[in-house]
Amino acid sequence: MACPVQFICRGIRTVGLVLLYYVFSIGITFYNKWLMKGFHYPLFMTLVHLTANFCLSALTRRAMQCWTGKPRVILSWKDYLYKVAPTALATALDIGLSNWSFLFITISLYTMTKSTAVLFILFFSLVFKLEEPNPFLILVVLLISCGLFMFTFESTQFNLEGFIMVLLASFIGGIRWTLTQVLMQKAELGLQNPVDAIYHLQPLMFLGLFPLFLYNEGLSLSTSDKLFRVTELSPLLYSLLTLSIGGSLAFGLGFSEFLLVSRTSSLTLSISGIFKEVCTLLLAASLMGDKISALNWLGFAVCVCGIALHVGLKTYYSKNKGPSLRQLNSKSPELELPLLQQNGDHRDDLAADEYNDEDEEQEITLH
Repeated sequence: MACPVQFICRGIRTVGLVLLYYVFSIGITFYNKWLMKGFHYPLFMTLVHLTANFCLSALTRRAMQCWTGKPRVILSWKDYLYKVAPTALATALDIGLSNWSFLFITISLYTMTKSTAVLFILFFSLVFKLEEPNPFLILVVLLISCGLFMFTFESTQFNLEGFIMVLLASFIGGIRWTLTQVLMQKAELGLQNPVDAIYHLQPLMFLGLFPLFLYNEGLSLSTSDKLFRVTELSPLLYSLLTLSIGGSLAFGLGFSEFLLVSRTSSLTLSISGIFKEVCTLLLAASLMGDKISALNWLGFAVCVCGIALHVGLKTYYSKNKGPSLRQLNSKSPELELPLLQQNGDHRDDLAADEYNDEDEEQEITLH
């Protein structure tokens, strides 16, 4: 009876972790879209999220240090500026542009366009020789590209400005996750734990995004009655509360992804990410009133087939050739692209507890 009971317990745990990942991932997408309807300052919102992530990661690091009795890693200024800064800048632009696009496009168009980030991740992975060339990658690219074209073809809610923003964010996201993979594979830096990576990335991300915020939103926000020109205290507290909730969701997303991968496998996260996009589109159509035609749904299905093919190929080749790179166990808070990870067997609890010694390869997919 021990084996069936253990199997059932692991199944319940996996379902619970997937649902937790869905709550944070889908929740932050709809929450940011809802918040943008009344608060038209996406870059300032992103800065607040980064601040919240830094504070929460610092508290988590302190708790982990008290629990284990081991000091957490702190990088030198040289390593911090030369090795972490490029990743932080790319991450800040990816997240900032993604949040900015919510002012112009629907959740369904955002979800579909953002899913094409796998194309740019593949491209930069080949450039940095993190991926081996494969003829099936051509089919993956064709499926995802055709799916995107069909989804946006004659769309009644298409917005070119927002579409370009998300597409640019996806392109930068390819650079972001490639650099993230390289960064977290450097064992001498000691950033294999995602909480440590989040802690070190947030300050540079804040500094990288702050000039763009000043140029685009600084003047209008300083004269807005949302924050600096409030006449009563309650509206100010309401704005700060709603922004802080978004930051908490962003941190929860990154942490839930880490738990899901470390306690199950990267394949579980990859498959969960595909079904998460289906759930997001269904909710967008039913709750937000997004108009999705039959051709748009067909395009989405074609795109999902391309992503699923890529996940299957990664799983097949990782089993036959063995992992060549170290497998990442998590991603940054808005990561929503679990598509380049090797399939490591994390189902054993001991392997999950010793995740720093596992093979790591990053793909993404969040926010």
